[in-house]
Amino acid sequence: MKLIRQVFSTNLFAPSKHSKLSAWEPLRLPMFRVFWLASLASNLGTWIHEVGAGWLMTSLDASPEMVAAVRTSMSLPIVILAIPAGVLADRFDKRRLLLMTQSMLFSVTAILSLLTFTDQISAWGLLSLTFVMGLGMVIHVPTWQSAIPELVPRSQIPRAVGLGSVSFNLARTLGPAIGGVLIALVGIWSTFAINAMSFACVILVLILWKRTSIENSRGRSFLSSMRQGVRYVLLNPAMRHVMIGVLLFVMPGSALWSLMPLYAKTQLGWGAQGFGALVGCIGAGAVAGASVLPRLRHRFGSDVMVAGAMGLFAFGLAIMSWAPSWPVLLPTVLAMGAGWMATLTTLNATAQFTLPPRLRARGMGCYLTMMAGSMAIGSLVWGRTAGAIGLAGALQVACGVMLATAIVSLAFPLSIQLDD
Repeated sequence: MKLIRQVFSTNLFAPSKHSKLSAWEPLRLPMFRVFWLASLASNLGTWIHEVGAGWLMTSLDASPEMVAAVRTSMSLPIVILAIPAGVLADRFDKRRLLLMTQSMLFSVTAILSLLTFTDQISAWGLLSLTFVMGLGMVIHVPTWQSAIPELVPRSQIPRAVGLGSVSFNLARTLGPAIGGVLIALVGIWSTFAINAMSFACVILVLILWKRTSIENSRGRSFLSSMRQGVRYVLLNPAMRHVMIGVLLFVMPGSALWSLMPLYAKTQLGWGAQGFGALVGCIGAGAVAGASVLPRLRHRFGSDVMVAGAMGLFAFGLAIMSWAPSWPVLLPTVLAMGAGWMATLTTLNATAQFTLPPRLRARGMGCYLTMMAGSMAIGSLVWGRTAGAIGLAGALQVACGVMLATAIVSLAFPLSIQLDD
């Protein structure tokens, strides 16, 4: 407890002479810093869990459709409920909502760990519990993201969003490797137990959080509030282009995430540790790319950078389809991680920068609906495609689609200059 309070108050990040373009500047703010550390712990647990869930399904039912369905079952609740969840986050106290969702997620992951430990889990049981986790995440994510502007000045929102991506991808670098080791040495159940512990860490931070800005919007009815948020997203050019950008990128990009467990096991002949290392390398590429993202965006502009990152990701899919040796695969997945991070961080930051405070959670709910919907539908499509023409063929088709959407994305400029 004493250590956590020190993190709240201690200035670990002194200003640099290049602070205008520093990606790390928001970490000088104590409240944002402790939230960032809590997010890192939660993301680490999530990626350890992801490796466990994906690998568990390959043991329960190794068909491409069922392996891809693990990601779909997590995304589907977000597609259905993200916008209503955004209304809840705008109308009610964010801290209480986050405490409720984290408690729910803790309970579900603890149950999954117990069932796996006792060999009572089935393929459909895994999908069902993953779906319930998605129900908790659908409220947690827009609430958590809409809280970021309460923690930093407006001018630092793009960098704060970028640091959120760093947290996510740093966890993606370390989490899969840790998950692979845990599976090999302890068992799959331990990956779910670690995730439950990460939710407990977030609960502790939320208990300590004293909100200084509590402005909830309850003037309208629930349905009217939901319509207001959707209307703003549809009528605002920047938000409309963000939504199109998410669709154009995530639909073909979902091929990587939905097919990766099967790719590692069947194409490369790797075990759980190799699969974890592969996912970790993608995260490492994203973390490395985050340090130069503000400068790249400042030099080339958001639109050119996003199109270039999509093209980079597409070529990575093509190279992966050849199942290359490790010296070729390593730089490929590192580059793909950087491309994934650059695209989604820019789209997310544009959304948060554009949305007014009273509509921020509802707007982010729309953003998450588009992202999760694209991921869910894309995962099903690529699972079916892989079942029909093979993994290599599915990755090659996804590459072609991504190259086409990269060109199309230039027709939908993001129009807002992010202050990097």
